[in-house]
Amino acid sequence: MARDFIVDEKPDVVVQIVDATNIERNLYLTTQLMELGSKMIIALNMYDLAEERGDKLHVNKMEKILSMPVVLTIASKNIGISELLDTVIAEKQKVKHHGREIGYGDEIESRIIEIEKVLSQDKDLTSRYPLRWLAVRLLDGDENILRKIAGSSVATQIKTILASLDIEEYEAMMADKRYEVISAMFPQMCERCMTRMTTSDMIDRVMTNKYLGIPIFLALMWGAFELTFSFATPFMTVIERIFVLLGEISVAYIQPKWLASLVGEGIVGGVGSVFSFIPNIFILFFLLSLLEDSGYLARAAFIVDRVMYKIGLQGKSFIPMLLGFGCNVPAIMATRSIEDRMDRMATIMVVPFISCGARLPIYILFAGTFFSENAGNVIFCIYLLGILVAVGSAKLLRTTALKGHPAPFILELPPYRIPNLNTSIRHMWDNGSMYIRKAGTIILGGSIVIWLLAALPWGIEYGSEQTLIGILGHAIQPLMGPLGFDWKLSVSLLFGFVAKEIVVASMGVLYGVGDDQLALTDSLLADPHLSQLTAVSLMVFSLLYMPCIATVGIIKKETGSWRWTAFSVAYGLAVAWLLAFAVFQGGKLLF
Repeated sequence: MARDFIVDEKPDVVVQIVDATNIERNLYLTTQLMELGSKMIIALNMYDLAEERGDKLHVNKMEKILSMPVVLTIASKNIGISELLDTVIAEKQKVKHHGREIGYGDEIESRIIEIEKVLSQDKDLTSRYPLRWLAVRLLDGDENILRKIAGSSVATQIKTILASLDIEEYEAMMADKRYEVISAMFPQMCERCMTRMTTSDMIDRVMTNKYLGIPIFLALMWGAFELTFSFATPFMTVIERIFVLLGEISVAYIQPKWLASLVGEGIVGGVGSVFSFIPNIFILFFLLSLLEDSGYLARAAFIVDRVMYKIGLQGKSFIPMLLGFGCNVPAIMATRSIEDRMDRMATIMVVPFISCGARLPIYILFAGTFFSENAGNVIFCIYLLGILVAVGSAKLLRTTALKGHPAPFILELPPYRIPNLNTSIRHMWDNGSMYIRKAGTIILGGSIVIWLLAALPWGIEYGSEQTLIGILGHAIQPLMGPLGFDWKLSVSLLFGFVAKEIVVASMGVLYGVGDDQLALTDSLLADPHLSQLTAVSLMVFSLLYMPCIATVGIIKKETGSWRWTAFSVAYGLAVAWLLAFAVFQGGKLLF
């Protein structure tokens, strides 16, 4: 995505952030960026850590060798940032672009020239892209570049040339040449920068151990969910009381009665029922951010690579799955980093089984109501079930419709660091604020629609079986009855297709308690149709059934296929129904 932006949007200056403790590995990207011909600046970040371990950085030599400015920074302490901005402004004024070329040897260079000559026949390509860079990327087997030139008048000629070559061999030869150049440059840039056993290496002997790695990962995730539920409860209570008071004021002082009902029961009740779960959302995102900032989440992808390979995926597929804990939409977008098409399609299909933050309020409500002493454990098991279903589905897809061998997985593990509190708070806010925005837009609109359906036709008891929402609920209840759901639960889940948060909001409306979570909990416990078994069945169904409308939209965009999009929705519904059926009916037989 970053590469496409540089190529298509042509920014004034490109800044590459280079880890000063790991310069040699970062230089590979530098060599690729130099071939784009853009003005470049190197921000040599965390140089304090490099100096602490005895590395001697030669910034002037680095600038001379790379033909671009190098600025020392410590981003976490805001050191060097103003100097970096000044350098960006100064570089923007310069006419010359930094375009150092890597010499790939006579054989490859002759092919580059041959492809450049063909590409130069298309004036549109010539005006939009550096031709040498295009030729290099084509010989590197870059499928994105093949797609960019697919509509070109020279596309057929290019495909003919590439078909006559062993692209994998060329790709390996070019990579070797880049590393050869880097090996020659690096010793001049940094003294005493040798490979040594670091603290991170010693920690990894335990954290990424093939026997201990997965148990440690599961223990950390369990701890995150347990802390989320424990710490959030007092804050939830305060927010609930605020919205209950607002609802009571609305009903008491707003006229006419239908408007008071709309504001008090529909808007305040619907949005308030979702807002009360904000502490849980923020705490979970904060804890996940701490794990990410510490360097551990990158290890999680490495730890599960062996398991992922056995089911036909690469460890890189686990990274979008981890992002899915926040929201499935950016998680599916993150699959763009997966080069292999079959790997990517399989990952897109299974990401919706990873429980996003929007589903958390449903688990908190039902786990907190029916399993109050073990709510954290229950929620952890639900999240774990989502991962297991995703893994099983990936195995099924990779042995049937999406057959193929997973691509090799290479991942650079960052060093362990003490998490930066400001960074974690910022990440928490970035992710949590999206939840608040949804509460003020989609959920607000959904709450008004639900209120209308629960109020019409006029003159009938609000939220009763004779209202439009009651009629709709009874229409789909025969399908959901075998799962233990009555018409209220059935219609609430139906509205969850718009946004999963609406499930809880609609329950507040249908049980006539609005945003009062304590009253909703009491109503659920008093409902003779509900039990612990029903609660588990509902949480399983909520975890697995069709994704929200935004996720469906991004699946269509990323796959480019309505057929795969329809399959994703239908498959999710089928898996959710079958597993919820097994839980409820199996539980009845056992208990």
